[in-house]
Amino acid sequence: MGCVNRTNGHAPRRGGVNLPDLRSHNTALVLDLLRTAGPDGVSRLELAERTGLTPQAVSKITARLREEGLAAEAGRLASTGGKPRTVLRLVPGAGHAIGIHLDRDELRTVLVDLDGDVVRRSRVPLDLGAGAEAVVGAVEREALDAASATAGTLLGAGVALPGPLDHVDGVLRRITGFPEWDSFPLRDELERRLEMPVVVDKDTNAVALGLAVAGERGSFAYLHLGTGLGAGLVLDGTVHRGARTRAGEFGHQIIQLGGPVCSCGNHGCVEALCMAAVERGDVADAALVLGAGAANLVGLLDIDRVLLGGRMVESAPQEYVRGVAAVLDARALREGAGAGAVPVSIAPGGAWGVAEGAAQLLLAPVFGWAQG
Repeated sequence: MGCVNRTNGHAPRRGGVNLPDLRSHNTALVLDLLRTAGPDGVSRLELAERTGLTPQAVSKITARLREEGLAAEAGRLASTGGKPRTVLRLVPGAGHAIGIHLDRDELRTVLVDLDGDVVRRSRVPLDLGAGAEAVVGAVEREALDAASATAGTLLGAGVALPGPLDHVDGVLRRITGFPEWDSFPLRDELERRLEMPVVVDKDTNAVALGLAVAGERGSFAYLHLGTGLGAGLVLDGTVHRGARTRAGEFGHQIIQLGGPVCSCGNHGCVEALCMAAVERGDVADAALVLGAGAANLVGLLDIDRVLLGGRMVESAPQEYVRGVAAVLDARALREGAGAGAVPVSIAPGGAWGVAEGAAQLLLAPVFGWAQG
């Protein structure tokens, strides 16, 4: 499927950079090195040395990238012999991706360049229960508005929303509290309307991917407490979705038999207990409940660290960090590890982290990032 080349004020048209070519392994290696080198750039010789590709292969790849406007000269390096070496850099504005956070009560949209920097953002209220036509129509309008802000190559749109859903087929499942979305083909419907590639994933997976691309290493869990509770898991540098994109349904682990009923239909779920504490204004108790769920996750997966986000966490960040860390530290001490064995911190990105992570659903594969 090709990328979309848009002109302001006009309908999208197929053409421009070829996405499968960009996602080829060798091209991704070169693009990632150009990206990480920044504006100072990198020479073809260094690209060959660091990728293990032949100089001829690097020259062929970089020639195509320059022809398509994705790479440009950044200057020349002095040589100990022969002519100076040309230094190449990525052209961030040559390509863009749209990131969409479809939440239960609002819609956030960003347009990012190849460096992942946001060049446009918008936020509008939304009711996820208003029906497919109203919701998809709102997404369509916001996406096309974002696309109109660039005349360059548009890789497509990434859409992140609460699960469960099927990431591979882009089909929604029975989203907790919104059963009317069950089996809705969101990806196909948006691709038909927008005429561009669309990737659909859970909100927590999108944030986890964005964090990994931004430099979070190893294995970690991102816990998102907003209008609901979920988790994004990165194991050994790769987003872990599971066989049916159901990994990370963190909020629906039962920790209190016979506890309050949850919106999923079960009793005593972490989400039900946590949201009940939030509703009565007891942040300390909400943090401890979140910590109990996090401790189960740490015990099961032996992850390196826990990152917290979502609008509820943003309302009292340090209280949540302290509460979750206290539970994890108590468990670690009981098991013979020291306090702080699994550090807890606030995830960067804030309220826009989901939308920016959604854009990485398109960008990350271009630079060779495995998504699971």
